[in-house]
Amino acid sequence: MKIALINENSQAAKNCIIHDALTAVVEPLGHEVHNYGMYTAEDEAQVTYPMVGLLTGILLNSGAADFVVTGCGTGTGSMLAANAMPGVFCGLIIDPTDAFLFAQINDGNAVAMPYAKGFGWAAELNLQDCYRKLFEGESGVGYPKERAAIMAKNRGVLAELKSKTCTDMLTVLKTVDQDLLKSAVAGQRFADLFYANSQDAAISDYLRGL
Repeated sequence: MKIALINENSQAAKNCIIHDALTAVVEPLGHEVHNYGMYTAEDEAQVTYPMVGLLTGILLNSGAADFVVTGCGTGTGSMLAANAMPGVFCGLIIDPTDAFLFAQINDGNAVAMPYAKGFGWAAELNLQDCYRKLFEGESGVGYPKERAAIMAKNRGVLAELKSKTCTDMLTVLKTVDQDLLKSAVAGQRFADLFYANSQDAAISDYLRGL
């Protein structure tokens, strides 16, 4: 699995802590981590939480990533922005129980976490525990397991509902504020990571054309 890490600007200084916690858990499981930054608070390309939403939509809809780990001060802004995108199902994860239940019940493809609120002593241990609950086992099994079938049905209903309320990602890219979009994909490693992994030629071509 290709797991993309995205940090917005208010918590960019914690990218290294988050990246280290994520890789420590998922790389031994055979997953790859693609760190899209921000890497430091001083990065030239500044990513706001609305841009996190755009990036999440681009990465998941193009196949450049299979899962996105993101967040902001509370996690809420990044979660809302991500869920505004087609095909993105992002949960707000604060503790390992949230992570377990999101993976088993909702089986989404992105999480947003708080990197300021409640981020204190041993925060990196909480991150690692959350990532274990997200990635160690099979997702979508259900909890409690006897409700697995109805949970899977409801996920399908939600996916169908979202397909009707959201347009496709290429249309989103063509119709959003183009300056906002250019800023969202201006990260120093975006081109190297994205174009090597994107599986959608139309999305790739449009972004190159910017």
